[in-house]
Parts: sequence; C-alpha cells; structure tokens
Amino acid sequence: MTIMTSWDLFEDLRGAQEELARMNRTPGHWAAQFSPQPGTGPAYQAWAPALDITEREGAYLVEADLPGTSAEDVEITLQDGLLTIQGERHPAGGTPGEKLHRAERRHGAFRRSVTLPRHIQADKIEASARDGVLEIVVPKAREAHARRVPVRAPKAKAAVDGKTAVAGKAVKNGS
Repeated sequence: MTIMTSWDLFEDLRGAQEELARMNRTPGHWAAQFSPQPGTGPAYQAWAPALDITEREGAYLVEADLPGTSAEDVEITLQDGLLTIQGERHPAGGTPGEKLHRAERRHGAFRRSVTLPRHIQADKIEASARDGVLEIVVPKAREAHARRVPVRAPKAKAAVDGKTAVAGKAVKNGS
C-alpha cells in the first residue's frame, strides 16, 4: 500500500522566509555561533537577567534570574517610580591550569529597569536572594488596595415646614 502525502511548496518557502527574518532581527547572533574567534560567542554578548513581575493582594513581586551573582555585586535603586536592578556577573572558572574550551554562560555588567505604579510604599521595599533568584517585594500603599464603596439611596425629607413630605407628582386642584 502506498501512502501519499501532499507537499505545499509555498509553505516551505514561508518557513524559510520566517527563518531569514528571525536571523535578520538578531544580526550577528547566528553567525557568532560558527565563529572560531574567541570573544565573539553568545557568552560575550550583552545580557540582562530575565524578570517576572506579579501582583499579590498587598504587594508586587519582582523576580530576576541571577545565578552565579553574589549579593555584593547587585544594586537595587528606586528613583521617581523607576526600580533599577544593576550589577555584574563575573565569569566562572579562572582557576590556574584550566583551559576553557567553551563559554556559553553570559557574564558582565547588566541593568534592568521597570516602572512601578505610583501607589507603593517605597520605604518598605525588601529584597532577598535564594537559589539564584533575586526577589524584590514592593508593598502597595493603603490607597492602592481596592475598597468597597457603598451606594446609598437618597433620604426623603422628614418634614417640610412641619408637614410630612410626600413623594410624587404635584397636581393642581380642579385640573
């Protein structure tokens, strides 16, 4: 039994075109993989740690992947609502007598900045590092917490010139 499958030439061309477009968006990155020259591979390109920002009931949580970076090499600042994480990750190794054959882990200076909402408690921001992940807890200010606003019905006037007020239409006598 022969199984026949259809082939779409245009689908293959679209795939090749998308691949070329992807390579053009990151010039030099794909060519550097084949470069035998030291200092031109992915480990030597500029880098920045990946960030996740989540919102909790009472705070925002900013997490940054910083494996191999010590707390002394990281600085966190907040200025005009802009939270900046900057520092440096040093290359691994450096032991005398070792010869490095391949370096893919990026190192060097980095800087990431994110704009925070206005309603935060800047003086209560806390940061900690565990298992290569930097965690920054940014507490929300009290006014940032959602609160329920009750809707009140209008109150009828109890008395108008000593007489009880009645809601309704005014009608002329005899009309």
